[in-house]
Amino acid sequence: MTKTTPRHVAVIDIGKTNAKVVLIDSATGMQVAAKSVPNAIRTDGPYPHADVAMLWRFMSEGLKALHQDHGVDGISITTHGATGALLAGDELALPVLDYEFDGPEEVATDYAGIRPNFAESLSPRLPNGLNWGAQLFWQARMFPEDFARVTAIVPYPQYWAWRLTGELASEVTSLGCHTDLWAPDRGDFSSMVDALGWRNLFPDVRPATSVIGTLRAEIASETGLPAETPVTVGIHDSNASLVPHLGRQEAPFTIVSTGTWSILMTVGGDTGALDPAKDSLANVDAYGRPVPTARFMGGREFDAMVPEIAEPTEADLAFVIANDVQALPSFAAGVGPFGDKTGRWTCDPGSLTPGQRTVAASLYLALVARACLELCGLGRSITLEGPLARNRLFGQALAHLSGVPVFASGDATGTSLGASLLFGGVLPEAGGSHAVVALQAEDLEAYIERWRARTQG
Repeated sequence: MTKTTPRHVAVIDIGKTNAKVVLIDSATGMQVAAKSVPNAIRTDGPYPHADVAMLWRFMSEGLKALHQDHGVDGISITTHGATGALLAGDELALPVLDYEFDGPEEVATDYAGIRPNFAESLSPRLPNGLNWGAQLFWQARMFPEDFARVTAIVPYPQYWAWRLTGELASEVTSLGCHTDLWAPDRGDFSSMVDALGWRNLFPDVRPATSVIGTLRAEIASETGLPAETPVTVGIHDSNASLVPHLGRQEAPFTIVSTGTWSILMTVGGDTGALDPAKDSLANVDAYGRPVPTARFMGGREFDAMVPEIAEPTEADLAFVIANDVQALPSFAAGVGPFGDKTGRWTCDPGSLTPGQRTVAASLYLALVARACLELCGLGRSITLEGPLARNRLFGQALAHLSGVPVFASGDATGTSLGASLLFGGVLPEAGGSHAVVALQAEDLEAYIERWRARTQG
């Protein structure tokens, strides 16, 4: 650890489902403490939007409590993608739009005529507001007077960095997150940004690893933190999960970052197999390099399939395979490699025990993840980050399906650790992860073939 690396880094981690403030000890890479709150969307106002006032209170109170209990020496920020803020001076010109809102579909035909092609952006056309560019286009059309007041367009991590420091920046991992706004191979804004006259509204692009500034005086007073506390520029959450692995593993390797979304990223992989019709794309890593990526809403789908989670038994596994109990895609419409299909079961799921449903859903997630690897490429190894790293059956099934070593991270979330490493610091020993033994079960291969036949039909 260098002299300039803060010892205790508070990571502000805004996920789609939950928001957290996590304290990481940069000398050990270990989590010291954490605060969490549901990230509820507001439905008042002109459209569904992020509750930034609630999130700000939560952050401020969380930073204050962590500083009182442990001391906070630096702040790093990571958020979900497909989101940004429109600033008019020192306030929001419009609320921060929820990317699941379908409003942008109203101007889909006109947007299709101006968005860059896939070869330029490596960004597929996604539903609702999952392309940040589509959100901006819709907001400009629907609220022209408000949009005319805009002085800066900032990605979501950099919005919170601005709230903390008063300094503006853009950053490539959020700009390159299926936004239509970035051309990864050129490392520059896409042709659409210039065609719409938006380039000058984006602040200068700065590295995620740089310090954007120190705390505003009123924030320091409110939280009790020193005014000189440094704040990083911030990073897109899936790319934060990549940071601990960059330079540590031999490429190509695959990281599976999980939460509401399951994001499969193959560092050093080939973008040639990406298919915009199957929700595969190139993310951009913290160093600006394209990373072939495929994804699906694994956490959202698992919650829909399994209302009551139970630790499955060997008998549950045997029952599911012997009775051909299968969940078929997709339980999150419009996203993932099977986004054009409607989720269904091969039996009445109400007749299943919680353990049996957990087995079928875990096998389903592994099978969809394997389909994603056909798009983003299969690395020499796979590392699981986030909640699915704790799903033993998912990891075992993916090891069987992929034929390469699979490791489950011992960290509760690689996202917070990765964001803390934007300051530098020490990676925890590899012992934090463990190898997963490939699943072996009678008639498993026949079960897999039946699932694939049904999904291809």
